[in-house]
Order: sequence, then C-alpha cells, then structure tokens
Amino acid sequence: MADFMVIATGGSHRQLGAMTGHLVEKLKAKGIPAVPVEGLSQGDWVLVDAGDIIVHLFRAEQRLLYNLEKMWSVDLPEQSVAMTA
Repeated sequence: MADFMVIATGGSHRQLGAMTGHLVEKLKAKGIPAVPVEGLSQGDWVLVDAGDIIVHLFRAEQRLLYNLEKMWSVDLPEQSVAMTA
C-alpha cells in the first residue's frame, strides 16, 4: 500500500489542477519517472501515487464529504471544543 498519506485542499478545479501539476513536476525532478494521477479530469478529488506516499487533493466540499482523516486516525475532539479548552 503506502507508508504515508497526505491530504490537502484546493479552492477550485483549476487550483487542484495546478497543485497536481506542480506536485508531479517536483516528484519527477526527484527521480520518480512515472507518477500515476487519477481524478484530474473531474477536479473534485485527485489522487497522486508517489509510491510510498499517496497524495489526496480535494476541493473543500469533497474533503468534508469523504473525511479521510477520520477513517485513518483516532477520534479527535471537535474543533469548536478544542478551541474553547
């Protein structure tokens, strides 16, 4: 599978495309010749497979919908509770 998962949010389809392009360019410069990308044409959730690192790029609405952080982490207190404590 992967050793690490990175989750990031972009503000629009265009921004996700730009983020993906920059990421793929940097990975290729670091010696990763083939970087599979899925979901770029839809522009809501883009997955970049960097080998041991999987990068998920979401638009904000999709990130909230899929909530990958909750699936792969321990339960964390709600943000409003954490801010008042």
